[in-house]
Order: sequence, then C-alpha cells, then structure tokens
Amino acid sequence: MRDLLTIIDTCPLLAGLSEKARATLLPLCRIRTYSAGEIIYPPGSMQSNLCIIAEGRVRICSSNAKGREAMLAILDVGAWFGDTVFSPGMPRVFGATAHDDCRVAEVSGEGLRELLQRFPEAYPVVLDQVSRRLWSAMSVIQDDVLRGTEARIGRRLLFLAHMHNRVDDSSAGVSFALTRELLANMMGMTRQGVHRVLKNIEAQGLIEFEYGRVTIADPARLEKYVDGLE
Repeated sequence: MRDLLTIIDTCPLLAGLSEKARATLLPLCRIRTYSAGEIIYPPGSMQSNLCIIAEGRVRICSSNAKGREAMLAILDVGAWFGDTVFSPGMPRVFGATAHDDCRVAEVSGEGLRELLQRFPEAYPVVLDQVSRRLWSAMSVIQDDVLRGTEARIGRRLLFLAHMHNRVDDSSAGVSFALTRELLANMMGMTRQGVHRVLKNIEAQGLIEFEYGRVTIADPARLEKYVDGLE
C-alpha cells in the first residue's frame, strides 16, 4: 500500500487529491509488470484505466496495417497516460508499449471518475493537467504543419516536458530519459539530422543531453525560443 501511495504522490494529475481522497483511491489501484516490448494496450482499445509509470519507460505509439510504428512519446517514471480515462466509450487513439521492463500502476477509470465526484476539489488540477496536455499536443500538430525543423524538434521536447513535469509550475526544470536516436524516431528523421539541430539548441543553453537523459532547465525559456523561430 505504501508503494502505491508513493506512486500516486508522484502523479501530477492526482496532485489535487486530499489525503483522505488518496487513501480512498488505493483500493482502486493495482501494480502490473511488463517486459520490454510487451503491449500495455493497443491503439483502438476501449479500456479506460489511468496508468502511472512506477519503473522503466513506456512508448506511446500507433501503427499502420503493415506494422510500421509511429511514436508520439517516450514516457519516464512518474508520467501518466491513458487520457480516455475521462472519456469512457472512446477508443484509444494511440497504444502503449513497454519500452523497457517496467512497472505500471493502473487506476480504474470508473473508480477514479466516481472518486472525483466525491472529492470535486481535485477537479481544478485535473482540468489544468488535461488542458496543458491538449494545448501541447495541438502545438506539436501546428508546428509539424507550418514550422521548420528546429521549431518542430523544440516543440516536441516541450511536449515531452509537459508530459513529465510533476509540479504545478510548468516553468520548473524537468529531466527525463531520452536519447537522440529515440527523438529522431519520434520525428521521423535521421539521427544525424536531429543531432545537428539539437547542437544549436544546446548552444543556446536551453537543453542538455547527458547519459541518456535530457534536462530542460527552463521550459518557459525554451518555449519563447521556439516561438521566435521561423
């Protein structure tokens, strides 16, 4: 139980829950383990659990009829996924696959919705988190259509920062596991092409890649830089 409570406490979506509400949530949670490459849920599935990463990494992806995979994001410990938890009856647009051996806390979607009705004071944080994620995803789509390569890569890094930020202040620094190769896969680019762009962003002091992790010390500053690109 204490392990589950620690995991819940790392999840920004649930930060508005009171101590009593978190204790009430515990029976609705379970820990599941997945091996690297194991599907957590496929695109189009109808299940609506909320998932919180306790160990390892998860990739959010889709695939076509020929099995080619398109990756939206790689998520690290503490990140949550499963947005249709608030839209029962809607299919998952993307699937989720264990990128490494991982442990995931799953929260019953129906149970969470009922809990929020009992503790409505948690709604402002939930709505803020969902709204930030939607805004970030829409910005990625806009930049993919209208902007150059550096803006697209910068916006994807900001999207990942929003997916991982565990505090209310979205301008706070954030660090998460990511390699240049994985970012290239997400962008549908070569590693060399992504590396050239990242060197320029790193030269501005906006990001730092080290030991398979990226650190964005000031997401607001990176966002201002991306907004100023052509």
